[in-house]
Amino acid sequence: MGRPNAGKSTLTNAIVGQKIAITSNKPQTTRHVIRAVLHRPDAQLVLVDTPGLHRPRTLLGERLNDLVRATWSETDVIGLCIPANEPVGKGDTFIAGEIAGLKATVVAVVTKTDLVDKKTLAEQLLAVNALGEFADVVPVSAVANHQLETLVDVMVKHLPRSPQLYPDSMLTDEPEHVLIAEMIREAALEGVRDELPHSIAVLVEEIIPEDGLTKVYADVYVERQSQKAIMIGAKGSRLKEVGTKARADIQELLGTKIYLDLHVRVAKDWQRDPRQLRRLGF
Repeated sequence: MGRPNAGKSTLTNAIVGQKIAITSNKPQTTRHVIRAVLHRPDAQLVLVDTPGLHRPRTLLGERLNDLVRATWSETDVIGLCIPANEPVGKGDTFIAGEIAGLKATVVAVVTKTDLVDKKTLAEQLLAVNALGEFADVVPVSAVANHQLETLVDVMVKHLPRSPQLYPDSMLTDEPEHVLIAEMIREAALEGVRDELPHSIAVLVEEIIPEDGLTKVYADVYVERQSQKAIMIGAKGSRLKEVGTKARADIQELLGTKIYLDLHVRVAKDWQRDPRQLRRLGF
């Protein structure tokens, strides 16, 4: 866990060696609790990727924070992600204080170490160490694959003994339609204006498997008519780009050819509307 954009989802994907959680440089990219499973001969590590804890401005934001806090009570080890390339801030201090009283073992994970020099990293490690009582402090880079094995060894060391929770073949317990919706949303987040990412939601209406082809029907929701125009683009160019990128990711996920049918719809102020939030899965 950590504040938005601390590298949580990128780290999760790098550890399990497959794309499970979507990534973007936009804040509030992760909106669901994603479980990714790493299988080792001596252990099974169930990584729980949470949304970034933030100051909520909408009902959606409040619900995402509630989701994060509910997840804390179910975990044995918390990896508090703090990026190496940004000063330790109020958000990090707030989260460190929030989790200090939990029964879970807390490991500080200094992410994005590939973006800083050794001197900056050393200073950041000292600053992180001063944040609280951590069982361990581990610097890593998901992009450069640096110290990921070390981090896994550290986390496994703090796990309790337990029967195996997931079968060997399972990498995530996330439903297929949710993974597909997230892949479409990830494609939609690329290159959009700063005010638009929070307003984008995706709902997969239908998945129809046929011989060697899977048909996916999905709606991309925005909050304003003007946002719909941005999402579609001139003569449908933007939506076509989104479809092309998402189709490639979904094909890799399902292992079949994909027919992807996308429509953009307006759900006015859906982030603040309980009924619409429920419909969109929040």
